[in-house]
This record gives sequence, structure tokens and C-alpha cells, in this order.
Amino acid sequence: MSLYRSLGVDAGKEGTELFLPLLEADLRPFCPVGRRGGGEGVVLHTDGAGSKPQQSYLHWRETGDPSWFQGLAQDVLAMNLDDVVCVGPFRPLAFVDYLAVNSRLLPKRELLSSLARGFGKVLRGLGELGIRVPFLGGETADLPDQLRTLDLSGALAALVRLSEVRRGEGVREGDLIVGLRSGGKTRYERRENSGLMCNGVTLARHVLMSSEYTRRYPELGGGRGYRGRFRFDDYSDELGMTVGEALLSPTRLFSPVVLRILKRVGEGVRAMVHNTGGGLTKSLRVGRNVVYVKDSLPEPDPLFLLVQREGRVEWREMYQVFNMGVGFELVVDPEEAEEVVRISEGFGLGAGVIGRCERGRGRNRVIIKSRWGKFEYG
Repeated sequence: MSLYRSLGVDAGKEGTELFLPLLEADLRPFCPVGRRGGGEGVVLHTDGAGSKPQQSYLHWRETGDPSWFQGLAQDVLAMNLDDVVCVGPFRPLAFVDYLAVNSRLLPKRELLSSLARGFGKVLRGLGELGIRVPFLGGETADLPDQLRTLDLSGALAALVRLSEVRRGEGVREGDLIVGLRSGGKTRYERRENSGLMCNGVTLARHVLMSSEYTRRYPELGGGRGYRGRFRFDDYSDELGMTVGEALLSPTRLFSPVVLRILKRVGEGVRAMVHNTGGGLTKSLRVGRNVVYVKDSLPEPDPLFLLVQREGRVEWREMYQVFNMGVGFELVVDPEEAEEVVRISEGFGLGAGVIGRCERGRGRNRVIIKSRWGKFEYG
């Protein structure tokens, strides 16, 4: 059994396929699309901050400072926007949030104030980058009998032109895969990002955070105590920040960059993948009969190396759980790869060709070649 699964998390999301017969979507690219008429389609997508709220909760318990919850707003917006942009150029219609909280343990008013500031800041920043996302409220639920701490998610409704939807069916043998970095600092960000995003956080927390925290706060840990050696405020020269800051680095907003790429490159972009649940194997769900060979991956960000070393996690599992430094992928016409990289780097966002597409034999596969070995999935 993988370490991640032993913590109660299934990277493959087994069982979700049972809902597929219920879908009334006309198109099923990265996110399902329903026809709206007039050549338009509607996407309604929902996602959350994963277990990052647990880390924010720990920081709040240790400091009494509710501002540690602010970054979760960007996580929720990015997880929705960056998934939806994989469908193609989109126009946001509305965004709503959902907060469930154990009001016996958390000061709800201070929590809501911090989140409101976080959402306001991110929505204004998106507006400056040309993406206006109307915020239409949401729901706050007091669930002290059901929830250990808190959970935060959201839903985004958007319009797309059906003629511009990337279904993945256009992926061809010889197409190149351009990867956009999840870590570092872009020109539209204020600080360095560890690259973690919102997936694999449970595994990272358990192998890095000190066991003293689950002794002091039994509501953390989900039945399995932390086993790491770090306090949340331990500074790491390797990371260039504290361990807690690395775990809470907000998910990068790729959508402003990707929308610019789509505007310039157009149909030269065949398909897109947001490397969330499933890590670098997420592309398995895109296209048909494709082998995604990723043999030119960048060096993983320091946080991933730290997690692997401290948790003694198998490298095969690391690539399946974490994005390993590549948060977003674009499958592109070989003649457009250089332009895609150039546009990304114009935002200060690291990018590069990380692999290519080959013809499969009846099913999709992902092959990763790294200095730690060759791994095949699918």
C-alpha cells in the first residue's frame, strides 16, 4: 500500500467513474461542458483547498493570528480557474464559495474576515490581469458534530465557445508537451512559491510536521499522528522559507498566462492539463490512445525533495501524488512550442518542453524518465 493511501487518500479517486452515466454533458474534455445554444457551452466546476485548511489551522493555533487563513482563498480560486481554462478560452459567469467550520474550535467571525480579505485581494489581482470573476456569495455551515476543523471549497460557472473547446482528441503523435512551473516567483506574484499547490498536502504535512502537534491538537492528523521533525516556523535554507510557509504557499494562478497563450497560439494548443489530483499522471485522462513521454522534466522544487527524503516516499509515488514542479501542461504543435514558452516567460513564469506525445496501443499511458528511474502509468 502506498504511503498516501495509508493516510486515507486515494490519488486515483477510485469510484468517481460511477457518476459518469449520470452526466448530461454534451462534451467531456478536462471539465464537462453542456450546450447552451448559439454555439456556446457552459462549464460548472467545483474544487477546494484540499487539506491545506488543516495547516492554516495549526498556524492559527500556534500564533492566534487568523491571517494564516487568507491564502486559502487563492487556493480555491486557482483550483477552479486553472481547471476550467483547460477546456479553452472562457468567460467567468459567477463564483461562489462554501465554508464548513467547527464553530466550537474556531472563531468564525475572525475566520470569515480573513477569508473575505483573501478573496477580495485575489479577485482584484485577477481583474488587473484581465479576468473579472463575479463573486455571488456562497454558504457558511456550522458543523461542529461533523468536522474536526474546517473545509473550504468553491464553484465556478463559465461560458465557452464550443468551437474553441479543447477535447483532447486533437493530440497527435509528435506533439510536444510544454510544462509551466508551479514554484518560484512570477511577475504577478508578491513572493516565492514552494510549488506544492493543493494536492499531496496530507502526505507532506504528515511526514514534515512534528508529532508534538497531533499530541497537542488531536483534531489534527485524522487518526494518524504527524511523524515529522519540523515545527511550522522552522526556517529552511533549502526551501528559502519556513516549512510552514512552504506548505501554505498558495496554488499558482495559471489561467491568466494560459488565456494569453490561447489568444496568441490558437489551435496550436491541442490540449491542456492542470496537474492536481494524480500529479504528473493527470494527463492520462486527456485524449485517446496517447503515450505521454515526459523525459525532460525540470528539477523538482526543494519542497518535493524534502518530502521524499523525510518520508522515504517511493519516487514512483512522488510523481503520482505531486506535480513535482510542473503545475500545468500544454500539448502543442511542435512549431508553436517556442512561442508558448516565450509568452509564459514574459510573465516571469518558468516554462519549457518536458516531453512529447507518441501513439499508444489501445489506452493512454504516461512514461516518466528521471534520474531516479523510469516509471510507467496507465
